[in-house]
Amino acid sequence: MRRYTTLSALAVLFLFPLLWSGYASLEKPANYLRMAEYGEGVGTYAANSVLVSVMTVGGTLLVSALGGYAFARFDFPGKNLLFLATLAILMVPYATILIPLYVLLGYLGLQNSLVGLSLVFVMFQLPFALFMMRNAFESVPRELEEAALVDGCGTFRAFSRILLPAVRPALITVGLFAFLASWNDFFAPLILLNDGASFTLPVAVVSMTSGTFGTVDYGMLQAGVVVMALPCLILFIVLQRHYVRGFMSGALRG
Repeated sequence: MRRYTTLSALAVLFLFPLLWSGYASLEKPANYLRMAEYGEGVGTYAANSVLVSVMTVGGTLLVSALGGYAFARFDFPGKNLLFLATLAILMVPYATILIPLYVLLGYLGLQNSLVGLSLVFVMFQLPFALFMMRNAFESVPRELEEAALVDGCGTFRAFSRILLPAVRPALITVGLFAFLASWNDFFAPLILLNDGASFTLPVAVVSMTSGTFGTVDYGMLQAGVVVMALPCLILFIVLQRHYVRGFMSGALRG
């Protein structure tokens, strides 16, 4: 009984800011209308965020699934060193390399580009994603893959037909983390994008705080917060079961 009381209290504590934002945004229905018409229009900013998030999730899943499978199943020179080098990205302060990345994207022709921003997000997601996927693939018995190979499946077919379905919870966990990171990130879009039409939702919502003579339209700001938070909340609720299973099968192994 005490445990449920504690969990209920924590749930109320964590939900209170979102509920308060929802109440403040609905206090005046015009808040959402003003937010929809702000700048380039909330539809443009939302579409940019969706596009960046989709590319980030797709890129992260593709690279981490292939890389995690390679690290889990194959032996090659420098394997452990390469894996540690990938994990070492976590030791680099996020903000310190955004300016060098901005210059690099300029050389690649991807400056002020949603594709370039997505590549940066994928890079920062790789350490966690590779760690999760390597452990998830290692938790799958090798006998399943060997049986598929004996039955005539090639390596890629065994990977796609047998192993990927077996590590689906880890894939969902990695994808959810990549989505949340790219959808909510403010600092990287602020540095890497300089065209208002390319801004993502977090940058647009923060820019709403700059009113005339320093005033802030808190109703419109809270409406933006609700629009940003709802997709994350819905995805987490829908995928919660897979998310927990992914952590149990991936992050806690080894």
